[in-house]
Amino acid sequence: MIQVAVQAGDGPVILGVPHAGTDISEDLLARLNDRGRERTDTDWWVDRLYEGLLPGASLVKAQFHRYVIDANRDPEDVSLYPGQNTTTLCPTTDFDGAPIWRPGEAPAPEEIEARRAACHVPYHAALAAEIERVRARHGVALLYDCHSIRSHIPYLFEGELPALNIGDNQGAACAPAVQQAAVEVAQASGFTFVLNGRFKGGWTTRHYGRPGDGVHALQMEIAQSAYMDERPPWAYRGDLAERLRPHLKTLLERLERLALDGALS
Repeated sequence: MIQVAVQAGDGPVILGVPHAGTDISEDLLARLNDRGRERTDTDWWVDRLYEGLLPGASLVKAQFHRYVIDANRDPEDVSLYPGQNTTTLCPTTDFDGAPIWRPGEAPAPEEIEARRAACHVPYHAALAAEIERVRARHGVALLYDCHSIRSHIPYLFEGELPALNIGDNQGAACAPAVQQAAVEVAQASGFTFVLNGRFKGGWTTRHYGRPGDGVHALQMEIAQSAYMDERPPWAYRGDLAERLRPHLKTLLERLERLALDGALS
């Protein structure tokens, strides 16, 4: 089973997709309960949402499902949001706080370490290699981390999530020009948005975003109501997506131009 898919582009932008994969081995499927087998917390179709928007972009996508291991969590399982409800490196509950494993089947520490070595490590090795390749070519690399989530999850946040949730670790993960571009495009889009709200950037954004070293990182968490049906069978809605995609394309093109023009050096 291929754990990570990589498409190397010739531009300075790298699209990270840690949560759109749906692969779960048969032995793990047998240990998940009915709720877990639904894979509700998938970032459904997010790779399709961005497909073709920036031809020169690279893509690094995890093929494994986040219930196997979460590629956007600290490998030491340190909480990204202390004091708030969240899920762990190898989740035992879904985003509603409900168990996803059959009784007695949740992974033990030894199994978590094995999953980390088999999936988390290869994903980040591929992402780090692509960042280095792009930075060597362009002098900078811009990692755009692609995410989506249901718009109503009371366990994680109150009320309805804005359509566009921009996270850059409170400005530490990228140059101000990157943040400014994201905010300006979001403001002009007509969609609701927030900067560093409930989602300030996951471990990927925080780990790789080092503007002083020429690596800029930005996370975009999109409310799934903006482009798909938020209930099974989780259908992609082209009519909705085509309202959103032009704005995502504009943002990616602006970020690419910032890098190519030397504005991030």
